[in-house]
Amino acid sequence: MSEALPDAFVNVYTVGKWDGEDAWLLRAWAGGESVRSAHVPLHHGTLGELSAEHAALLFSGADLAREDYGHLDIRRTLRSLAYLPLDTAGAIGGAIEILSFERELSPESVEALAPLAELGSSALRAAESYEAERNDSLQSVTRLTQLYDLERSFSSTLEMDELLPIVGGKLQEVMECAAVNLWLMRGDESIELMHQAGRDLTTPAGSVEKPGEGIPGAVSDNGESVLIASPDDERLGVRSANQADGGVSSLLVVPIMDQGSLVGVVEAVNKLNGQSFDEDDLFALTTITETASRALHNAGLLMAERKVEVLETLVTVSHEITSTLNLDRMLQTIVNAPQAVVPYERAAIALEQRGRFKLCAVSGVAKLNADAPEIAPLSSLLEWAALAEEVVDVKQHGEEISAEREETRAKFKQYFASTGMRAFYAIPLHDDTGRVGILGLESGDPDFLTSVHIELIQVLASQATVALRNAQMYKEVPFISVLEPVLERKRKFLAMEKARRRLVTMGALAAFVFLAVCPLPMRLAGDAVVAPVHRAQVQPEFEGVVARVLVREGQAIKRGQVIAEMESWERQTALAAAQARYQTALLEMNHALASNDGAEAGVKRVEADYWKTEVANAQQLLDRAQLRSPIDGVVATPHIDTFVGRRLQFGDTFAEVLDASTAMVDVAIDDHDVGLLRSGQRAAVKLNGYPTRTFRGSVATVSPKGEPQGESRVFFARVAVENPNGLIRTGMEGRGKILAGWRMSGYVLFRRPAIWLYSRVWNWFGW
Repeated sequence: MSEALPDAFVNVYTVGKWDGEDAWLLRAWAGGESVRSAHVPLHHGTLGELSAEHAALLFSGADLAREDYGHLDIRRTLRSLAYLPLDTAGAIGGAIEILSFERELSPESVEALAPLAELGSSALRAAESYEAERNDSLQSVTRLTQLYDLERSFSSTLEMDELLPIVGGKLQEVMECAAVNLWLMRGDESIELMHQAGRDLTTPAGSVEKPGEGIPGAVSDNGESVLIASPDDERLGVRSANQADGGVSSLLVVPIMDQGSLVGVVEAVNKLNGQSFDEDDLFALTTITETASRALHNAGLLMAERKVEVLETLVTVSHEITSTLNLDRMLQTIVNAPQAVVPYERAAIALEQRGRFKLCAVSGVAKLNADAPEIAPLSSLLEWAALAEEVVDVKQHGEEISAEREETRAKFKQYFASTGMRAFYAIPLHDDTGRVGILGLESGDPDFLTSVHIELIQVLASQATVALRNAQMYKEVPFISVLEPVLERKRKFLAMEKARRRLVTMGALAAFVFLAVCPLPMRLAGDAVVAPVHRAQVQPEFEGVVARVLVREGQAIKRGQVIAEMESWERQTALAAAQARYQTALLEMNHALASNDGAEAGVKRVEADYWKTEVANAQQLLDRAQLRSPIDGVVATPHIDTFVGRRLQFGDTFAEVLDASTAMVDVAIDDHDVGLLRSGQRAAVKLNGYPTRTFRGSVATVSPKGEPQGESRVFFARVAVENPNGLIRTGMEGRGKILAGWRMSGYVLFRRPAIWLYSRVWNWFGW
């Protein structure tokens, strides 16, 4: 337009929004700047007439008042002012403004420019269509990116306590709202506010709503989403009735569904830009909630699995408590074993003895000294708690101690200050016969016990009471089972004839000499289980597709052997390109040397060195496409030859290689015999799978920690057995014997009953 009118100023406007109102927006100019502001009200001055007429306009400068074109900033006499509309989609979408200062424009000259305006209108429509399409694409990409980010964030943890803040924070970020409330179902079909992201004064944390009560309760009852866009809605009025400010003006409520079952409800409260939620926001929240429901489902499965583990541990602990009548062992089990399910730092138990309570066991303390500085305060505290004859539960949060009586608060303030603990829980142990004792737990975390933990402690306390009562009754009559059989045999011996008594005496003497003089091999026997062999996983170093598999299941391979190759066309291409550039640089360097051009030869030499390095790097990347075995062994992955064409992510396991050349067999040795075990002792193993073969080896190591097995504890002797043919496989069971040297026959034959008798006598009289 400026080329057609070289002595005129030309401005181009488009119609758009400015501060929420329609306006003319200056987009381009030629000839000189002449507009005061980048935006002009739609119905202002001559531009306003153009929006009303929607046709080409021509004004003479002499006929216009200065106010008519007040949007222009000019210092010259205006001869003519012309406008050509730019149409888009049947409406005016812009305008071409022509300012003539040298001559007056004629209607014919303006009309002659109309085709150019039509071309401009077509171009403007095309540009707006392209921009709208691009914005839609960008919006779709943004939404997909957000969904991917949400999926990754929600999958980052399976801990419910960590997942809820992540879900709430991400939903608040995506929905751009003031707060997000996450309600989860409870056992009685009510919903509880488990997490609040942001600030919603109308709903405090921990709120509980029954089905049909309130907006979240109604959604949990019928499972239908709710969109409230008007702040005048009666439901919002009821919810914000107690809030002078900070009420709810717009609300989205969506059910969280998992495989057709209601898991909870999510609320989005008040958009940050002050507008109301719409159907697009409802669709977005519903879509995101589907992703969140899967993450919550996985976290719920983990919680359920942990509950099963807790129950299994509880059964194990209960079995250990009730499987022995040894009082000392039982006390140690009671104070130490529950730590697998209850997160306490120290546990102690005191038993009633002649009307007084005596501290008998403390967790982590093998030899108890009740007068020790670190034990004495706990002993006196347990005696005090036993007098209450009820559960004592005291916690300290900051400087506040949760106790009703002032004396109790003062007592625990001093105790907590001296020990560093912040919680004390004591439960009495009593049955129908009377008091047995008291069990105390303490921790530096004031909230270390949940309702589930308290229920577990109550169950354990009941079982411990029964077990302790049985152990005490058994301990009170220790001589009956020992002395009565001895006296009976003495009477029978004296009743024999003299010759027969002499014969029995000589036989006993000969047996004594045999037991005291003749040696026998000392063998320690126990159940044997083949432990897992050394195994290694083969994983790709980059994402790709398996091109070739060079091994098969069960094939023996060596360390470093290539077992598969990944698709590497791009890496091969990169290597070829680097080699070609390297050869080109060498040729150019040689050519420069032949031409006695030292400077050019130096430059090419540097380029050749660079491309040589690139060739090495490309070769290294290409070598990573080969999957190699890290150890000598046998391929254990089933049907590995069918993996061609499979896409592997970084870190995926492609194959598993087992090194079965040496098998490790765990032989369970009773804790009474663990003192005879030594590394290097010879061993023999007979497995159920090979009943006629005996595998021989030596003890590699002895486990430092005992494990319960039946009514006793065992230590595992790790026996290394050669397995060149791979006959011994993981999980095989059998029987193992370990040679602990040669001992006197009496020691070998009567060692176990002698130890048992000594322990009984020591329990009665020892100190």
